[in-house]
Amino acid sequence: MTARATETTTDARIAKLEAMLLAERSAVAAERASLTQRIADLEAERDRLRSSYERLRHELELLKRRIFVAKAERVDTQQLELEFAAKLRELEVAAGTLGLGADDDGDPAKPKEKKKPAGRRSLEGTTLRVETMRLADPHLDQMVAEGKATVHDVEETRRVAYKRGGPFVLITQRVKYKTEAADGSTDVLTTPTPPTLISRCIAAPSLLAHSIIDKVAFGLPLFRQEQRFAAEGLPIDRGSLCRWHEQLGAAFGATVVHAMRDHAMKTAFCIATDATGIAVQPIRTHEKQRKACKRGHYLVQIADRDYVFFEYLERETSAAIGEFFAGFSGYVQADAKSVFDALFEPPDKRDDDDDGVRHEVGCWSHARRKYWEATAAKSEVAREGLRRIGRIFELDARWRGKPPTEIKKLRDTHLRPHVEAFFAWADVEHERVRAERGLLQSALGYSVRQKHGLMRFLDDGRLKLDNNRSERALRAVAVGRKNWLFTGSDDHARSTAHLFTMVATARLHGLDAEAYLRDLIYVLPYWPRDRFLELAPPFWTATRARLDAVQLDSETLPLTVPPPITASATEQ
Repeated sequence: MTARATETTTDARIAKLEAMLLAERSAVAAERASLTQRIADLEAERDRLRSSYERLRHELELLKRRIFVAKAERVDTQQLELEFAAKLRELEVAAGTLGLGADDDGDPAKPKEKKKPAGRRSLEGTTLRVETMRLADPHLDQMVAEGKATVHDVEETRRVAYKRGGPFVLITQRVKYKTEAADGSTDVLTTPTPPTLISRCIAAPSLLAHSIIDKVAFGLPLFRQEQRFAAEGLPIDRGSLCRWHEQLGAAFGATVVHAMRDHAMKTAFCIATDATGIAVQPIRTHEKQRKACKRGHYLVQIADRDYVFFEYLERETSAAIGEFFAGFSGYVQADAKSVFDALFEPPDKRDDDDDGVRHEVGCWSHARRKYWEATAAKSEVAREGLRRIGRIFELDARWRGKPPTEIKKLRDTHLRPHVEAFFAWADVEHERVRAERGLLQSALGYSVRQKHGLMRFLDDGRLKLDNNRSERALRAVAVGRKNWLFTGSDDHARSTAHLFTMVATARLHGLDAEAYLRDLIYVLPYWPRDRFLELAPPFWTATRARLDAVQLDSETLPLTVPPPITASATEQ
């Protein structure tokens, strides 16, 4: 082979090797790029898993806090004071509240006086029936008889005992009269039967009222009432109890509750509202297949310090809630649930005929709760939010009981700077976490979005910081449904709501709810239709004073209805 041929073969082999090397380098580069992308994907997935893990860990911690410590949303206030002492001092100086503590004299260092222990509770002054059992020593009695000793005094020990009591038979004797006409014929006349709310009912007003209180106030289901009555020798089945409750609730709703609602819509300054769910049995059909309970809702409305209304909603919608606020103009305090938003729209933007103008009042307890939940994630920002809101509550509590005009003046002078500083701080912190998910973002977002509603309490000294009174009113439903589980139908749920209304409003005015219902069931059949408002709890004390006490106590004598109360008495 010539030198030229050998050189050509060598060049070809070199070119082939270079091509192979280039291909190998390309493959290595592609594999490196693939591995780099794979590493990036794995790192991103790791970060997502870490974020999910942290979020789940925070949610687990939050659940633990809700179960074990959420009853009072406890927090270490002294630690918060230490952490944010400097920042809080700047706010106090700006608001003119430096040195104002929880004590009346403004000295935060003054220790609170401990309440003196009361010892064993005394039973003197109670209205309980008293029975006396005398214990004597036979030997010492013999010495007294022999003149060797004398009785000096007695030493009393008081304890509470119980004997079976409760229902009794009330016999109403209606006198029969025999008359004789001029022609010698005779006739027998009987005293008319007094009117009652439930015709041919075996239960007197006192027993009906007792059954209502057992269920509504103490959550005792009807089947347990049936068992208890049977144990006392009174065979009343739960079906009868259910019918009585439904009929009484409907009667109250069409009379006294209707008059109360009309009065509240015309005179109320602020209505606090909230809702909770209940289970309702489906309507029975010819089909024998069992169906699950449907979900209804109880809406509560607290009109100032006058009335507490419960209303049943088949569906919790804006339209359903709007029906119970139709015609009302004033302030409405609620949480930030979307179904309440329609209440605050201008009248010209609504589809209905409601011309009421309402202003939203936010709830600072709801805002505070979200920051408390965010502290489960060990967030320093959430702890600062807690301290800021806590100071707002502390200052406002100092002015409780003062005239509304003075409260508004104090709020504008000392509390408004704290509130404005809180929202300025919340705006800045929310921008930092706007793109993130978590409890802190939720807490800050709630504060920013509800700013106008949360600041509304500064408009008038009569407005409250929180809506806790609505949640306290709904507690009766929440506790009761754990026992009676469900209502039998929509109509029964609606009637039960009226029973809740009467009991809650009676308690609001310091009345004995059972005694009030007993009197109301007895009086209502006699009362004129245009005067039902006189029977409402705010006016019942004045109305009852004008009734015959003997007639009221009898539960069966015909009632003498007094003249109407002056219009000014029911317009206050």
